[in-house]
Amino acid sequence: MKSEKEIKQACSSPDISVKIGDLELKNPVMLASGTCGYGLEFADFVDPSSLGAVVVKGLSLEPREGNPPPRLAETPCGLLNAIGLENIGLDAFLKQKLPWLMERNVTVVVNILGSTLEEYQRIAARLSESSGVHAIEVNISCPNVKKGGVAFGTDLVQAANVTRKVVEVSSIPVIVKLSPNVTDICAIAKAVEDAGATAVSLINTLLGMVIDIHNRRPALGNVFGGLSGPAIKPIALRMVWQVARCVGIPVIGIGGIATAEDALEFLMAGALAVQIGTATLVDPLASKNVLNGIVDFLTKNNYRNLVELRISS
Repeated sequence: MKSEKEIKQACSSPDISVKIGDLELKNPVMLASGTCGYGLEFADFVDPSSLGAVVVKGLSLEPREGNPPPRLAETPCGLLNAIGLENIGLDAFLKQKLPWLMERNVTVVVNILGSTLEEYQRIAARLSESSGVHAIEVNISCPNVKKGGVAFGTDLVQAANVTRKVVEVSSIPVIVKLSPNVTDICAIAKAVEDAGATAVSLINTLLGMVIDIHNRRPALGNVFGGLSGPAIKPIALRMVWQVARCVGIPVIGIGGIATAEDALEFLMAGALAVQIGTATLVDPLASKNVLNGIVDFLTKNNYRNLVELRISS
């Protein structure tokens, strides 16, 4: 027979809120950058304000056209994309997209990108001053043109430098999105933590390619693309496990999450929150289903909060 304490615990709703620095999310499910547009594209399927946050499509200071087509190629259990960071630019976002999100009380995280440290800092400063933007996610998988095109995120010194520049001008939480295309993911995570990052999100896509054998040429116009989807989940989960044990800041898990079971694995591995990306392209209701599934699991198994899910060792 259950004790009174056990009965009360079973009847109470689990606490699914999440804190990232000064930002409190109502739940741990976020829409990942590049897969949900600017939030309004999914409004017919999922109320964006019902989720923990929406991470909007990556923004640069000026509009970008992106890579030549073809830009997408399906792979077994995954998707390769070579969009090339196409976006409308900061000014257009602030004038045309952000007001819609603010009207609906959406928690907005803006993914930012640049080719120089100065670009990152300028866009971060503008966003930090903009009402309705709750956090910045820094995409460090971009090439640093002043360093010969080497991606910021593959060098711990450069990763720390761009993080420091953004933190210097930001009054809102700074999340750094880590690239998996590195030898030691923990070294990069520690470097951005030491540089002042509020949190880290991982992983970004893995570099890959597909060849069109009938035309004897790469299937993507840019030759290489970023691999996402279920195929990368074991790699993402391993890296989240490692990083969660080498940094003291919150970790947000990304990579192949399509179901509540997938999300729960990341939360048990040490992630404080998760982002749903490619799955939304297959099922626009994926984020809602994942959130409902997490709540059901916590309730049925008498977990009081998300922290209790984490595996200690």
